[in-house]
Amino acid sequence: MAAKITVNRNGSLRVEGDFEICDGAGNAYDLSGRTAIGLCRCGASNNKPFCDGAHARCGFESEVTATTLPPVKPRA
Repeated sequence: MAAKITVNRNGSLRVEGDFEICDGAGNAYDLSGRTAIGLCRCGASNNKPFCDGAHARCGFESEVTATTLPPVKPRA
């Protein structure tokens, strides 16, 4: 299954399917065979970049609705 990312209301980014998560240096996290994970959006997780439920404790609120991105501008 291709990767699917869901922006959860007042919570994490849920990533499902075939994906790899890497740090800024390009090192892959060991996901131990997981096919779904939650990524922190609130910034309060003690297990960044993964969600640990801190959004519920810190009062994080964010509700987004899917929109269309503007067209990609051609490079000069």
